[in-house]
Amino acid sequence: MSPPRRAPFTVCLTGGIGSGKSSVAREFEALGVTVIDADALAHALTAPGGAAIEPIRAAFGPEAIDARGALDRERMRRRVFADPDARRRLEAILHPMIRAESERLAHAATSPYVILMIPLLVESGEPRRRCQRVLVVDCPEQEQIRRVMARSRLPRSEVEAIMASQATRRARLEAADDVLDNSGDVAAIAPQVARLHARYLALAARAEQAQ
Repeated sequence: MSPPRRAPFTVCLTGGIGSGKSSVAREFEALGVTVIDADALAHALTAPGGAAIEPIRAAFGPEAIDARGALDRERMRRRVFADPDARRRLEAILHPMIRAESERLAHAATSPYVILMIPLLVESGEPRRRCQRVLVVDCPEQEQIRRVMARSRLPRSEVEAIMASQATRRARLEAADDVLDNSGDVAAIAPQVARLHARYLALAARAEQAQ
């Protein structure tokens, strides 16, 4: 029996709300790189019939589940913002499931390296544990607020509250190996991604040779 395939070189992609992580991820995907989105995995786990639904129901009661059988996201969002213990309990259910599925997808990937998109990577306190490189998508905080208000129609106070619950811009930048500046026009993303792609291909090849 052949040994299990090693997980490829992994780059963790992170950034604050409204920084443009998804736009950056799409550029990497266009270059043939496998992108694993932790948020998308969380949505699948908490959709009707998702693996996390019954554990969440048991932990938080039937009111945590909506009429469709999915996580009541708005109700749970309000609850975890108001109650840090509730946040920890929800994370204790979701995070191991997300991590296991991320690892499965990474091992199945055929690209030379993978992008693991984790919005709250820095907040986890272990940004290096799951990847060889940390890429932060960065923009000024006022630009984050403007984008989220335009995209989600949220009031400024709610956007600021979300940002206050996340790591600071400074903390993210201190954790970064690479920084992609997304403070300007979306057209500026592609050339930066192309340069990073060349760097990651070289690093992945070097890591492969070292194994």
